[in-house]
Amino acid sequence: VSDLRPSALPGFDVSRSMFDLRSPPHRFMKRYDSFSSVPSSTSSRKDSQGSNRSLDTITLSGDERDFGRLNVKLCYVSSVEQIWITVLHCKDLSWPSSCGENPRIYVKGILTLPKPVQFKSSAKEGCNDIAFMETFVFAIKLQSLQAVRLVFKIQTQTPRKKTIGECSLALRELSSEESSCCLDISPPSK
Repeated sequence: VSDLRPSALPGFDVSRSMFDLRSPPHRFMKRYDSFSSVPSSTSSRKDSQGSNRSLDTITLSGDERDFGRLNVKLCYVSSVEQIWITVLHCKDLSWPSSCGENPRIYVKGILTLPKPVQFKSSAKEGCNDIAFMETFVFAIKLQSLQAVRLVFKIQTQTPRKKTIGECSLALRELSSEESSCCLDISPPSK
């Protein structure tokens, strides 16, 4: 926990009145981004390409935008050497306008074994909360899963097949206890 009172900030040239909301703003007050000592203008800021843009017009880049979340449940039944994968929901999913207003969406899963194992859910109409509730069971030895990732690709079926997002998780800590995972969906890798 950081103490942000002026007396607790050694080495910073910060006047006591900046923290006192009762005093009028000072004409010569500079604004600093985070704890860097580089002043930034209140009207514009340089973006990563070095051009100035008004703060009002900054939009989120693909990396910062929320692409939604995928909820899944996982379980490994060691007595029969089976992995159980249940695709539950896809929430707050965003897709490009080129896919239409309500595209048909499905989840494709890939177990990254030397010979990949693939599966896919049924296609559902795109909305804010897409419920899949589908379970997939595969017979795989536990030691084979130690270095394996489970990759999910969220794809549209209409107007044409297209990956609109993906997420993944490692399976090395899989156990017989059923575990729920909420995975952040990222833009598809190139």
